[in-house]
Parts: sequence; structure tokens; C-alpha cells
Amino acid sequence: MKPIKQELEDRGLLYQNTNEDIFALLDEWEANFYCGFDPTADSLHLGNFIGFMVAVHLMRRGNTYTALTGGATGMIWDPGGKNSERDFLSEEALENNQKSISNQIAKIAENLKDFTWDELHYNFINNKVFYENMNFLDFLREVGKFMTVNVMMSKDTVKKRIEDPKQSISYTEFSYQLLQGYDACRLYKDSNVKLQIWGQDQWGNLVTGTELIRKKYDADSYALTWPLITDSTGKKFGKSEGNAMFLDTNKTSPYFIYQYFMNTPDEDISRFLKMLTLIETEEIDEIVKKHFESPELREWQKLLAYKVIEIIHGNIQADLALKISDFMFWNWDKIQTLSELNTEELLTFQNAMWWLDYTDQNFFELIVSSGLSKSNSEARNAVQSGAISINWEKISDMKYDFSWNFLENWSLLLQKGKKNLRIIRK
Repeated sequence: MKPIKQELEDRGLLYQNTNEDIFALLDEWEANFYCGFDPTADSLHLGNFIGFMVAVHLMRRGNTYTALTGGATGMIWDPGGKNSERDFLSEEALENNQKSISNQIAKIAENLKDFTWDELHYNFINNKVFYENMNFLDFLREVGKFMTVNVMMSKDTVKKRIEDPKQSISYTEFSYQLLQGYDACRLYKDSNVKLQIWGQDQWGNLVTGTELIRKKYDADSYALTWPLITDSTGKKFGKSEGNAMFLDTNKTSPYFIYQYFMNTPDEDISRFLKMLTLIETEEIDEIVKKHFESPELREWQKLLAYKVIEIIHGNIQADLALKISDFMFWNWDKIQTLSELNTEELLTFQNAMWWLDYTDQNFFELIVSSGLSKSNSEARNAVQSGAISINWEKISDMKYDFSWNFLENWSLLLQKGKKNLRIIRK
């Protein structure tokens, strides 16, 4: 393997760090590290996935990852990236979210083991345990004593809220950086965790941790960040139609994430392959050369999409996402594909596509209820013009009985034109 600094730089995953000494420690398996997530939702999203890939490169070199979920910090919120105070979540919701996120991280790590054969070392901690037996006066003596208000007010996340007359910041959110700093301090003391990793917007909070460790224990610790990612158009990475792409299959289908990457602009192919997959960077450079010879084939968008789903959800879901994409957009034998799906695969297809349960509709009602036409008259016009087909056969009979068209898995394919497909399930 390459030295870790070169690996991260070659992949565009290194933004800044507190001290170059950390890279030698990482290469020598001597820098246990942590990255945390406040459990503000019950799922991570694609933006978080960038950080997980940084963690993967560190773990592949023998370092142990402590995945911290903020049962405590999530109770008061980080002021960064927001213009106003946010509503608190209940402790019950935070605990549920914390468990869900931990399960996601473990599942992704296991997926990686399946095809890298790397023994990845990781553990979980909820920072709520750091504060269970600590009262407010204890916290002031343990943490507040070592940090000056002057420095705390100079942090970008705080400064922006103070200087803008239209905004404000509560003492609660102002104190967030002290909690995050104490997290680093406790992990250093209890588990010899020497490194904090996070996105570049967390730099101020990270150096609070290194400063607190230096003052309390007269010891060196480190921080490094990865850059915040936008695509070549300036759009924030991991957002589709303004909504986060979640890693939970109940929130975002693997197929939708697959299609998100299938729509990657050509200019971003190299960057995203390097950041989000484990393909060697030299191989990626050769891939990109080939891509621009025939960009219309979108072969390398397909590779990017497949590799990301493989890491997040495993190869079975990656194969299914590929199959759905080919089913939707390429000239496969769609009826054969549909008829060969087992129950689980059919459900995955249905969740990824527009589908409808059959409930004794007649032909026109079926077309309308499927959304392919807005009215019976519009449906009649579509049939008369030869635009409607069932299982790839055009239907011209206004009173057509489609009940015999259901395939053995009790589904049929209703279609208007070439691209408007509906799975009807009986």
C-alpha cells in the first residue's frame, strides 16, 4: 500500500491536518482514531459516506476506528451550518437513531470484508457515557477551566452567528465545542485514541480537542479533515432534488443511489471514483482516459455506481441495482427479466420503479390508476394511437382482457411509449 498521506492526497480526501507526524503513526498502526456522528436522524447519508471512506483507508493500515455516536452532543446540536437554533430530539429518539447508525456502520464494514479480505478493526461508543456521572460544576472544572471564551468566540461556526445581526446563538450551542473537545479528551485518556477525523467544517471543534488534551495531559494528539464535496456544477454532493440520499434502504432505495451516480457529470468521474471506491488511483486514471473516448456509453458511471452500492449495501444489492437500471434504460428482454425475478427481487424492482397493485380494474382504469394517462379519454387516445403495450405487445382493443397476461410471479409490465414503465402486481 502507498503511504497514507499519499493515498489520501491522491484520492482528494485530505484537506488539512494539525501535524505531519500523524501520517507516520498511521503507517505504523499506532494511531487509533475516531470520527463521530450526531444521531439527528436514524440513518447516515451519502455526505457521511465520504468520511467513512477516509476511515476505511486508515483501517486498512491496521489502525482501529472508534465510531462515536453523539447521544450527548446530539441533545444540544452543533451550531455549524445552521442559521438558527434547532428543535431538540427526545432521548428515546436519539437512542434509536444511535443504534441504527451503529448497525449501518457495522454492515458496511462487513460488506468491505467480503471483497477486500481486510480485517478492519472498529468499535462503537455513545458519548453519553462520558457525562452520566458528571454534574455541571464537574464539567466546568474538567473542561471549561482550560478553554478561553476568546478562542471559543473566534471559531467560524460561532463567529458567523454572533456577527450577523439577524442571527443569534444560545449558550447551549455555544458550549457544543466543549463537549466535542471533551469527547476527544476522554477517548485519548481511556483508549489511546490519538486522532480525530472529520469534514473541514468541523476544524474548530477538532482543534478544541487537541488543545484540551495538550493542556490537561501535556500530550500530543492530532486532527485531520477531508474537504466538503460539491460536483462540477457546484451542487452539494449527496443531494438529489434537494433531499439527502440516505444509506438506509427504507429511506432511499439502492437503485436511486445507483441512478444518482449514473448521472455523474463526466468531469466528476475521476474524482468520485477516487474518493468513493477502492480502485487504485493509477487504474482510475486509465479508466478516465477510456471514458472520454466514448463518454456516451457511460460505462464508467456504471462502474462508479456499482462500486458504491457494493460497499454500502453489498454485491447482491449492487447486482439488483444494475439489473433494474439495465431493465429501465437498455434494450433487454424485459419480459424474460421480469418473469425470472424471485419474490424478493420483484419487491426490489417495485420499490425502485412506479408500480401498482391490481384490484379488478378494467383496462382503462388500469392505465389511469397507473399514472400513464390522466383520464379514460386520454387512455383511449393512447390505445388508439398504439402507445400502450402489455408485456411488450401493443394493445389496440379497447375492451382488452389483460388478466391472462400476468406472469408466473403474478406481475405484468404496462408501458406507454418506450420509457414509461409500470409493474402491475396481482
